[in-house]
Amino acid sequence: MTPTRKAHLQVHLCVILWGFTAILGKLITLPALPLVWWRMGLVSVALLCLPRVWRGLRAMPGRLRLAYAGAGVTVALHWLTFYAAVKMANASVAATCLATAPVFLAFVEPWIARRRFDPRELLIGVAVVPGVALVAGGMPDSMRLGLAIGVLSALLVAIFAAINKRLADQADTFTATCLELGTGTLFLTLLAPFVAHPAFVLPDLHDTWLLLLLAFGCTLLPFATLLAALRHMSAFATQMITNLEPIYAIVLAIPLLGEQRQLGWTFYLGVAVILGAVFAHPWLHRGERADTSDALAP
Repeated sequence: MTPTRKAHLQVHLCVILWGFTAILGKLITLPALPLVWWRMGLVSVALLCLPRVWRGLRAMPGRLRLAYAGAGVTVALHWLTFYAAVKMANASVAATCLATAPVFLAFVEPWIARRRFDPRELLIGVAVVPGVALVAGGMPDSMRLGLAIGVLSALLVAIFAAINKRLADQADTFTATCLELGTGTLFLTLLAPFVAHPAFVLPDLHDTWLLLLLAFGCTLLPFATLLAALRHMSAFATQMITNLEPIYAIVLAIPLLGEQRQLGWTFYLGVAVILGAVFAHPWLHRGERADTSDALAP
């Protein structure tokens, strides 16, 4: 097998594992805040076991630490709202909302990364609107609040992606990730007194196994695998594959959770419209120069 072919398969594996995050979020009985607290905390502790992370933290300037800490707070809020959407609606709805993140990124990135806005991206944003309307019409009224929170989650991950792009190549990747997730864990601990659920909730045996799978199988493993695969793939090819994440999540939710019984055909038509716009984005920019941070950030 050629290195490029192997890299393609590795990225598909990563995207499938990411697709499982929404499924696991539904299966884990913990509320959203302690669920995210455990996910971020477990990965942070694992990364702290690497000597390169400690070396990177000691060498990192204080101002850069604050920048990565801000990104960590943003990703904590993203995961918190994402799993809240899973709990309040279902995995398919949350994954569909996440598919709108590249559209938000098209508007957020020029502001944060300080680049010129591309009018082509406005067309993609307009194309997503009817898709979201169809999605809303194809779900029960009780899930509408979950849909709104899921869209907020997509906006937050777009902000996080733009911040990460601006900070790209300024620190060791594992060090930056450890700092972001560690800061996110601390932020959720401080946030807990102001919400209904505490941050630290001791999970039962069922949730413990699922949390370990979420933290290491669906977070740390695909992260390391993607870093290896990007050495042999273009950013365009990687982005096209990562855009499949909502599709994998929805397909997995049908046999594992039976969510197709909760959703109407207009929901899936709306999903098709949204994904069509999302896949159009990299095609419009095909041939333009892109670096690995374009693919890593989302």
